[in-house]
This record gives sequence, C-alpha cells and structure tokens, in this order.
Amino acid sequence: MTPPPTTAAVLRPMPPPTRRSRLLPSFLLAALFHSLLCSSQIPLASAQESQIDLPKIEAAAAAFAFENPSLRQAYVALQAWKLAIFSDPLNFTSNWTGPDVCSYGGVFCAPSPSNASARVVAGIDLNHGDIAGYLPDEVGLLTDLALLHINSNRFCGLVPKTFGKLKLLFELDLSNNRFVGGFPKIVLSMPSLKFLDLRFNDFEGGVPSELFDKKLDALFLNDNRFRFGIPENLGNSPVSVLVLANNNLGGCIPSSIGKMGRTLNELILMNDNLTGCLPASFGKLDQLTVLDLSSNGLQGPLPVEIGQMRNLEQLNVARNKLTGEVTAGVCGLPRLQNFTYSFNYFTGEAAQCGRFGGVSGRENCIPKKADQRTPGECSSSDAKPFDCRKSKCSGGFTPVTFAASTATENQVSPVASATTSAYTRSISRKSSSTASDTFTSAASNETLLLSASASIQVFPYDTS
Repeated sequence: MTPPPTTAAVLRPMPPPTRRSRLLPSFLLAALFHSLLCSSQIPLASAQESQIDLPKIEAAAAAFAFENPSLRQAYVALQAWKLAIFSDPLNFTSNWTGPDVCSYGGVFCAPSPSNASARVVAGIDLNHGDIAGYLPDEVGLLTDLALLHINSNRFCGLVPKTFGKLKLLFELDLSNNRFVGGFPKIVLSMPSLKFLDLRFNDFEGGVPSELFDKKLDALFLNDNRFRFGIPENLGNSPVSVLVLANNNLGGCIPSSIGKMGRTLNELILMNDNLTGCLPASFGKLDQLTVLDLSSNGLQGPLPVEIGQMRNLEQLNVARNKLTGEVTAGVCGLPRLQNFTYSFNYFTGEAAQCGRFGGVSGRENCIPKKADQRTPGECSSSDAKPFDCRKSKCSGGFTPVTFAASTATENQVSPVASATTSAYTRSISRKSSSTASDTFTSAASNETLLLSASASIQVFPYDTS
C-alpha cells in the first residue's frame, strides 16, 4: 500500500503540465459548453449549432439503406440531436445508433398519413429523462412528427425556428426544462397544434395576442417570467384548460373571458400580479369546474354572476383585496366542493357558506367569525370598498403581437385535418406518457397533475 504523502510532499511544487494534461477531457468541454449555453453567456443562436457536423452525419446516412426518404431524414435529425445532448444519465438515447430509427428509445413510428404503406417517425417521448442539451435546427427535419414530449429534462437555449416545418405537430410539451428567450413565436405558425405546454421554463416578455386566436385545446404557460398583461382577445381561445399561473403578468382579467363559456373547464391564474375587479362575464363560464385566482391584487366584490357557474367545483380567491359580502349564490352552487376566500377583506358571508365543510374564510373582516383580521387591518385603505366602475382595467395594456402565419392555418383542408387527427390519436396510444404527466415544483411544492383530459389541479387547494 502506498503511504500517505508527507507535508513536504504535499507542499512541493507540481511539475509544469505537459501539453496533453492541458487538454480538458471531452466530457468536461461538453459540460462547460452546456453551462455557458444555459447561462446565456454566449450568443445562443450560434452556440446551438457549433457542435453539429451535418456533413459527417449525411455521410454516415449514405452508408445505410432506409425504408423510405422520410426515415433517412429522421436519422439525420436524430443523430444531430444526439450530438446536442451533453448528459443522458438514464440512457434514454443510448441506442440511437444505426438506421432503424423506429427502434430508438422514445421514438414512435406509424404509417404516414399520406401513404399508409410507409412508416415515419410520428412521435418522440423523452419525458422525465433528466437529459441535458439543446434542440438543434435539425429537429425541424422531423416533418412527420405529431407528438413531441420532452418534459422534465434539462434542455436549454432557444426553441429553433425550424419548428415551423412541423406542420403535423399536434402536441408540444417542452415543460420543466431551461428554455429561455421570449415566447417562442414559431409555434404560432404550426397549423395542427392543439396542445401546448411551456410551463416551468425561463421564457419572458409578453404573451402574444395571436396565441388566443389559435384553435388550441390546452395551454400551459405557468411558472415562467411572462409580463405585460393578458391580451384583450383572451376570449377568442377555444381551450378547455388554461394555466397562466406564477408569472408576473399584471393588469386586469379581460372581460372577453366570458366568450369561453362553451369550452373552458379549468382556469388557473394564481400569483400573476393581477389587479382590478373580477369581470361580471365570469358568470358565462357555465362549463368551468376549477377557478383559481388566488394570490393576486384583485379588488372589489365577488360578482353575483359567479352564482351562475353551475358546474364549478373548486373556487379559490384567497389572498387578494376583495371586499363586500360572500353571497349565498356563490356558496350555494350545486357542485361546489371547495371554496377558499381567506386573506381578503370581506365584511359578511351568507349563512349558507358555513353549512358545508369545504369553505375556508379566515383572515377577513367578518364580524363574530373566528380567525379574522385585526381592527387595524380592517380599517386600512385595502379594506375600503372599491368602486369597480372607476377601474381602469381597459387601459394601459399594449397587446404583444407577432407576425404569425394565419394563412398557413387556413390552408389546412378539412380532409387533411381529419387525417391528421386520426394520425395523432394512433401515436397517443403508443406514447408511454401521453395519458398523464405529474411532477412537483421544488420551489412551491405544488403538485401539478396533467390528466388524460388535459386538466390541471393545484394541491393543496386551500392556500390559506
């Protein structure tokens, strides 16, 4: 056994490094590159292509025989993507070698919607892989892709503009990664997109108004750094689930939200720095089951029209500056299971509100009710009734617009749309994680559940 070094040996100057010892191992270089890319210390657009030797990949592809040109193109795309991956601790992509791309881990093939006898790469699911890397431009070569699920990894950098070539993409889940930059406006030009999940990233800036003109079914933008308000055309969106929580949007809730009554099932706007009054048009959301407006700066009374929301099951307006009375119309909603209005300035509640166990109304200003605010708090400026007629909710918002290719959407024929829907359904059945996706935010310890119906709930529900 080698004896431990003496103090003199430890303090002895090291010999000058040889030329070989000055070279960092390749894995350290890759780690350093990834660190720089994710910290935005080098130009992102150029950095994301510096690792890809496309001619070398093309030369390798020429040595293989592929079933059809689409699979050859998919090979090039996936090999380029593999070079853009710096860490794959669970070995999701360890078998991404050779020409049989349909056997690659997380890759799903299906008959082409335009040629049933030809297999194409129709879905990629790398969820929960803890993979570190970025998305190279070559991902845009996967033009038959209908589903792309890469949530809960460490992908970073920008969303490539070549995503605009993914005309069949139906579901895009980039959640719980480290993507940066403004809202990836390239998704606005995807004609088949129905499901968009960008939550838990570092996107910033404004949410484009054109997003709410797209025919989406589910939209998740929560836990980013979006600002500059909710666009006034919010009500144009046909989504069934809308989650914008934990951003810094500011501004008011547009009254156009009432136009979403036929489709909207769940709405989460918690912790968005929203102000102003709740629009009376909320009463038109008669299909809504979950409404969470907690932890904002909303003022004024609860609109009596909320009593018309006959399907509402979960209602959370805690931690705002709401005043007035909690009416029997709200507490008497036939399907209401949980109603949280703690940490506001309500001065009264209907007797019916205390008759079922799902109500939490502490820290208000309700006389003779336990666990209320102090007299000093109840005489503060925040506790004064707010005249919603004087609210400036319609002012101060400048819509964020992008030059989206709406003409592209109009070019999709009903026949093509129906074919694409059947195509995506077949891939959904093959993908291992299309039915559900659950993860926990370490920052807030809130579990977000994405169910088969693309719904989301926040637990625990009572934020008081």
